[in-house]
Amino acid sequence: MTPGVESLIDMCPRLINRCLAAYTRGDWGVSLDRQLNDEAVSSGDGRILAAYPIDPARPCAGYGENTLWIITEADRSVTTLLLPEEY
Repeated sequence: MTPGVESLIDMCPRLINRCLAAYTRGDWGVSLDRQLNDEAVSSGDGRILAAYPIDPARPCAGYGENTLWIITEADRSVTTLLLPEEY
């Protein structure tokens, strides 16, 4: 995880577990890449990008404020939790 996500842990202690649990179930949150993610999982190739609200009670567009991204690289070597501004 990036420093921005790490700094959220005290404020939102369940954030990481909530988002990772959804991610491992194939729930891509509010990501615009849903179909691409499903294809990447089926084929075993391609990047996976999911987007989740940091505070579920607030709006989240999948980018910008109140958003946590989880990205798995196409070669499956790394999965990173980051804020969009850290990309």
